[in-house]
Amino acid sequence: MSESAVFVAAVWTVGGLLLGAAYFVGVWRTAALVFARGGRMMPAALTLGRLVAAALVFAAAARSGALPLLAAFLGFLIARGVALHGAWSAF
Repeated sequence: MSESAVFVAAVWTVGGLLLGAAYFVGVWRTAALVFARGGRMMPAALTLGRLVAAALVFAAAARSGALPLLAAFLGFLIARGVALHGAWSAF
């Protein structure tokens, strides 16, 4: 694998990690709003925003090729693991 491919994979992995972190913070906030009975519009807007942002980032990664898509998804899964670990250790 060339150095440029490694760099591209690293950049997309970090991007996926940041996307995943923002996504799961949004999930946390949405759950808090739902349980606090904060209305229906804000949780729905947060959910729609999360899904659109993830779709746009993954679509951009897919247009860049298979390696960026896989790297972004890897970063997203790492963020998911960190979020789940944090959620389980909160109990």
